[in-house]
Amino acid sequence: MPGKVTRASAALLALGALAYTAWVLEVLVHTGLDPVRTYVSELAAEDQPLGAFFRATDLVAGVLILAGAVTGLLGTGRPTGTERPTRTGRLTGTGRLTGPGRPAGAGRPQEGGRSSGPRRRSSREPWALAGWIALAAFGAATVADSRLPLSCAATADPACAARESAGLVPATHTAHAVSSGLAMTAALVALVALTVAARRFDGRWPLARTGPALVAVELAATVWTLGAVAAFEAGNGTWALGAGQRLQVLLVAVWLAVLAYSLAVSQEER
Repeated sequence: MPGKVTRASAALLALGALAYTAWVLEVLVHTGLDPVRTYVSELAAEDQPLGAFFRATDLVAGVLILAGAVTGLLGTGRPTGTERPTRTGRLTGTGRLTGPGRPAGAGRPQEGGRSSGPRRRSSREPWALAGWIALAAFGAATVADSRLPLSCAATADPACAARESAGLVPATHTAHAVSSGLAMTAALVALVALTVAARRFDGRWPLARTGPALVAVELAATVWTLGAVAAFEAGNGTWALGAGQRLQVLLVAVWLAVLAYSLAVSQEER
């Protein structure tokens, strides 16, 4: 990925990760919502005192993540010259090494007895492409989330829950559920795909080292959240729904920060 593109993507994703954790401010300000029981998105409900603020931070986060992902995607789609091994055995590009300082295929005679030399490389790595596209979809769905707020907090307000069950709430409740589901699905795809791409690129990247653990815990948090949502909708309590979902979105933000740091480090090492 070209240097300017790498720096821009890293900066946008880091800022997006920061904005995506704005809900953490609930530990400092009184929101009236129990963080263990309530949805994160209920902080941005239209009847909440700080709803406009949290809708604005969701919008900013989505725009920044979308811009960072599109920037990364544009960089991924460019051919970037030939593979050059470093003295430590790491390529400055996306190729593989067969040994320290030795690119795969280096020194092998081709037909006619000539050495293959450095290979032309392309950064169109399928895992990276899939990951950037999914990350862009996550950003876009987060923008949609911010524009489709809940009208009230069903997990904290029995009257709101009754209206929701009776279908007497605005259509934005259903639309918000769809956009939230799309956002988290896209986030999970991005986490997996870009973590795999990082490990294929260079196993010493921060994302390559920590990504698998973050993905594993994220999947566990997602299972917890989905189970809690099912329990709440069946009238069996919340199963600490808020805690599970907060862990889920916090891990996405942490992963975004690690991705941004990895991009920044890769540029510094060139």
